[in-house]
Order: sequence, then C-alpha cells, then structure tokens
Amino acid sequence: MAGIFHNFPIRASSNSVFETITTPKGLDLWWTKSSSGKSGAGELFQFDFGPDYQWTAILSEYIPNEAVEWTMQEADQDWTGTKVGFRLKQNDRVTDVQFYHMGWKSENEHFRTSNFCWAMYLRILKRYLEFGETVGYEDRLNT
Repeated sequence: MAGIFHNFPIRASSNSVFETITTPKGLDLWWTKSSSGKSGAGELFQFDFGPDYQWTAILSEYIPNEAVEWTMQEADQDWTGTKVGFRLKQNDRVTDVQFYHMGWKSENEHFRTSNFCWAMYLRILKRYLEFGETVGYEDRLNT
C-alpha cells in the first residue's frame, strides 16, 4: 500500500491547528468547499468538493490537540478506505505537523496528483494559521 506524507512546522498553537483541521468551519478555510460533522471519534463527516464530489468519512481517531484521522467511506474509488490524518506536536510557539494519507492501492496517476494537491492545500492551511490569509475554493490549486 502506498502513502502520502508531509511534515512541516506551523507558527501557531496546536490548539489552533487542531481546531482548523477538525471542525467544518476550519476545514472549509483550506480544504473543502463545505463540510459538516461533529468532532469526536466515530463521528461521520461529509465533505463537499463540488457537484460530483460528495464524500463521507468516519473520524476514526480524535485526540484533542494531538491527532486526528479520517477513514474515507464514500469517495473516489482510489480514496475509499484510505486514511487521512494529522499528528501534532507543540514546540514553543510552533506546532510540528505530520500529515499522512495512507492506504492507496497503487502509486497511480491519481495518487501523484493527490500528493501535489495535498501539498497545495497544506500550504494554504499554514498560510491561514500564520498570516490569516484565505483563498477562495476555486483558486486553491492555483495559489
């Protein structure tokens, strides 16, 4: 099984990072067009990426300010069953972020494209938390 991994620092508290990666309001600032769900292990999230991309995931791990993981339930064929997660570690005024998207069946074209897209989305997350910058959904992969 293949996986995507990105490690990077964010100059923000782990609490701020965690809220931005686990709440619908936070997710909509950097990743989804819109989302819904309650924070907590076992909760169902709905992710809207446009008319043809209405996906769902179970929040399979939820440790406040430390770790979160979704298991994709209804999604693109390549994404279904994969796990998207974050590990956070606070170091003074910086939070070290370990991101992963694991469980890909192969390193196909969609895997490579998703790796690029994750890098772009994670950059937007970092810029939002460090500088308050927001990017409209339609412009996120062109930033």
